[in-house]
Amino acid sequence: MGIGGCVIVIALGAILAFGVDWHLSGVNLHLVGFILMAAGFIGLFTYASIFRRRGLHGGRRPAVGEVVEERRYYDGL
Repeated sequence: MGIGGCVIVIALGAILAFGVDWHLSGVNLHLVGFILMAAGFIGLFTYASIFRRRGLHGGRRPAVGEVVEERRYYDGL
């Protein structure tokens, strides 16, 4: 789930937690909303940490038209 999916889950959870006054027997919609919001925030923080880690370890792809040169040196040929 990417950033968009996490934001959608957070928004859906906020709607259920704060904007709904329905009452279903056996289901607490406010609690379900808070759980969805927590899951969305956890997913967002997880995605951000993975994205940040990729950037630190050279996971950047070259831009269009950018020339990438790679040199390899072998010993003992």
